[in-house]
Amino acid sequence: MKKVGIVGDNYSGSYTKTRTACRGIVTEDGLVLMSYEGATGQWMLPGGGLEDGETPGECCRREVAEETGILIDPGECALEVTEYYEDWKGTSLYFPGRRTGTAPRKLTERERAAGMEPRWIPLEEAVEILSHHADWAGTDEMRRGLYLREYTALTALFPDAAKLKQEE
Repeated sequence: MKKVGIVGDNYSGSYTKTRTACRGIVTEDGLVLMSYEGATGQWMLPGGGLEDGETPGECCRREVAEETGILIDPGECALEVTEYYEDWKGTSLYFPGRRTGTAPRKLTERERAAGMEPRWIPLEEAVEILSHHADWAGTDEMRRGLYLREYTALTALFPDAAKLKQEE
């Protein structure tokens, strides 16, 4: 498993809050499954917080199903991204997954309000969108960090997609 660390400019030097999330990376025919928020225009890999008593694989399976309506069989954790912002340490575990079926979506109120929907987009397009993380510096630190994390994950796991972007 690869491990990557990200330290934000606003990191206080110590953390008192932690969060672990599990995220699915589901690819088919050159497309990657993304969650898209129509109200905000924000993209992300599907996933969310680990619940008490849940294994990371179970969390990934549940979160992808809740956000996208797609059931997956997550493989072994391929990447761990640890982020430090303000007084927070966030750990995101990334699982490659294979689609196995469908399920009812179960969005949170925030996700419903944001108009979250699943979208399959070319892997190179996802890398391109997320590569603009620095564009959000100073205006939307949350999105900047999210895009940096997801860009880091995709380029760590799919280095050829990052090379295609650089060649453009």
